[in-house]
Amino acid sequence: MDGIAKFARSIDGLNEVIGKITAWSALGLVLVQFGIVMINYLYSEGSIAVQEGLTYMHSLLFLGAAGYTLLHNGHVRVDIVYSKMDEKKKAWVNLLGTIIILFPVLIIIGIYALPFVSQSWQIMEGSIETSGLHIVYILKSMILLFVVSTFLQGVSISLHSLLVLKGYEHLVEEDIVEGV
Repeated sequence: MDGIAKFARSIDGLNEVIGKITAWSALGLVLVQFGIVMINYLYSEGSIAVQEGLTYMHSLLFLGAAGYTLLHNGHVRVDIVYSKMDEKKKAWVNLLGTIIILFPVLIIIGIYALPFVSQSWQIMEGSIETSGLHIVYILKSMILLFVVSTFLQGVSISLHSLLVLKGYEHLVEEDIVEGV
């Protein structure tokens, strides 16, 4: 059981790192948007590539940080009943919710996104604007980052839940160790 706990913690650590990296895109988003407004106001100039960069940073922030958000219970949940449950009941809800809802939704998204992303990579899809960013294939790849990181976090949640249900609560850490 200790090996299962270590595997789940390694997934948690991976999503912790991905989340911290993608969090920097929020700062980039704010700074670039501020720069766009200032340049437009002061010089009445704009850049399509920089404008498109906002879309890339926005996508990275929301799609890249989904697994991290799930790791830290940041997704929307009806908490009225859940918060009053004991740990075993919460483990059942997490396990069943992951298996019945999360995994099927992510698999469907992955199945539909993979050919979409693959085709984009095959043609090295770029912006429809001549002065835009010619890396649309990377933008579309963020969908797969979302699917993989969130699916892995679902595996971790399932494993943590199984450990709790089997009576190995002591192997489940509530807080992620910093620097993993």
